[in-house]
Amino acid sequence: MMKRLFHHYRKRSRQVEAERHTKLENVAPRPSGKEGGRFHLSTKEAVRRFRAHALVEEKSHRDVVRVGLKDSVWSDLYHHALTASWPAFAAIAVVSYVVLNLVFALLYMVAPNQITGLSHGTLLSLFFFSVQTLSTVGYGTMSPIGAYANAIVSIEVFVGMMLTALATGVVFARFARPRARLMFSNIAVISNEGGIPALCIRIANLRMSVILSVDIEVALSRLVMSDNGHLVRKFDQLLLMQSHVPVLRFAFVMAHVITPDSPLHGKTVAELEGEEAEIIVTVTGTDEALGQTVFARTAYRFDRVQHNHRFVDIVLSRPDGRITVDYTRFHDVEAH
Repeated sequence: MMKRLFHHYRKRSRQVEAERHTKLENVAPRPSGKEGGRFHLSTKEAVRRFRAHALVEEKSHRDVVRVGLKDSVWSDLYHHALTASWPAFAAIAVVSYVVLNLVFALLYMVAPNQITGLSHGTLLSLFFFSVQTLSTVGYGTMSPIGAYANAIVSIEVFVGMMLTALATGVVFARFARPRARLMFSNIAVISNEGGIPALCIRIANLRMSVILSVDIEVALSRLVMSDNGHLVRKFDQLLLMQSHVPVLRFAFVMAHVITPDSPLHGKTVAELEGEEAEIIVTVTGTDEALGQTVFARTAYRFDRVQHNHRFVDIVLSRPDGRITVDYTRFHDVEAH
């Protein structure tokens, strides 16, 4: 029953999202600018172009298709090697290793009689001979005896030493990359305690070591129509009550008070959703154990903002004087 309700809710949410985008796209273009009759980029075209930016901070920049840029792997090989996922990195490394050894095995096939100890001069034997040569590991069974074979072996040994150094450096760099194990709350809340509305988001440090000198920045990203009729994305900073945290041990709730000067003041949820608005959060700090700068980011659409709610308290005191942090209730909220 619960599973059926969940699927129904998800289907309905997708329908509402599609209807909202359809309404935006059906807006007719309007003349604007000093030239009067000239039509600038229509709302329909602009929405199609800017919809790629929606949720880009929450998901990944890979959701944006860039046209006109040469993003070749060879032009930025080191960056691609660092940012690729571990399964993709391992798969590429294994395939490259096999292909490279196969290429050298085919070169040895040109003169198989110049390799001693081969079993029937098969390609498989030459492949394993290439593996031993590339890794500079020799077992004394197979060895080159001719000028051609020794020349290929010399080239392969040099290539093997270079690739070993490069692979070691890339693997070390991947492990040494500073990563902030920060957890953001699944939703944001707007509390209204004391009659003062405030947008609140909770973050938590998941490591045992503390994060020092934490700086938090929150911005409101939305689509607005400029004076010349162009649809542009605007970023407004949301000032926090405390944007700098000297020491982040476990959890912290950032709060933006919605005053008359706030970009959120007087805005309804329907207006914000119509502007493709989202809240972008960036956190930077220094990991005490690593001594390196770490950062994390996320984004919230306004369908993930609950009004008149607050986060439940997850920090409790134990009878022995120690503090308990209940991360199982980290995302829980309560009405007030």
